[in-house]
Amino acid sequence: MTNPAYNVPAIAFLPGDPPTPAPQLLTEEEAIRYLRLDTVNVDDPAATLRRYRERGLLRGTQVSRRIPEKRCEHRKSDPDRRGYGRC
Repeated sequence: MTNPAYNVPAIAFLPGDPPTPAPQLLTEEEAIRYLRLDTVNVDDPAATLRRYRERGLLRGTQVSRRIPEKRCEHRKSDPDRRGYGRC
């Protein structure tokens, strides 16, 4: 992800105290934190994340038995982060 005004890489962070840099591949728990599904009025954040995958809003990448999310996939679904880099 690059800041178009300065042409330098921007660092994405996972919310928390203190915030931590977000890895390129996110676990389900990290994806929920990154999208802040745990802070909004959602009964089951994991089910919401699965629904996003089923509807094609997010695309997981299988690594071993897990399916982590690429951080850039989340930028596609967030209108505030669109246009910052490619997958």
